[in-house]
Amino acid sequence: MIISAYMKHEHRECDTLFASAEEAIAKGNWEEANEKFLAFANDTLRHFKKEEEELFPTFEETTGMTQGPTQVMKYEHEQVRGLIGNMAEALENNDKDAALSIAESLMILLQQHNMKEEQMLYAMCDRQLPSELKESTLEAMKKISL
Repeated sequence: MIISAYMKHEHRECDTLFASAEEAIAKGNWEEANEKFLAFANDTLRHFKKEEEELFPTFEETTGMTQGPTQVMKYEHEQVRGLIGNMAEALENNDKDAALSIAESLMILLQQHNMKEEQMLYAMCDRQLPSELKESTLEAMKKISL
């Protein structure tokens, strides 16, 4: 449960930041939208980095599954990164319609992605990684910055 609890908490924090950015976009408050979106993007990219540099390699080494769930998650991370770039461009242009459209796509992708991680990958990590390895992986993830 140690990996699941920590990573689910990060998902919720990112969701909250995203919702506040989307709300600011809808109101046309561009300064706040940019500030909130930047916080969301930074937290999301840091979360991905924790997974890609620590959690996924540990899972792959322990289970031998390199073409399984982590490969799908990495692919979806790339999709999210692309949408984050598109959103940043829409915000730079104060393009409310484009920003809200991208936000809808991003929200759907992230909800599906997070659900897969939480229900499958994190649960597998909690079940299959030895206790000491879960602890050391979690500590390594906490030290990651952008």
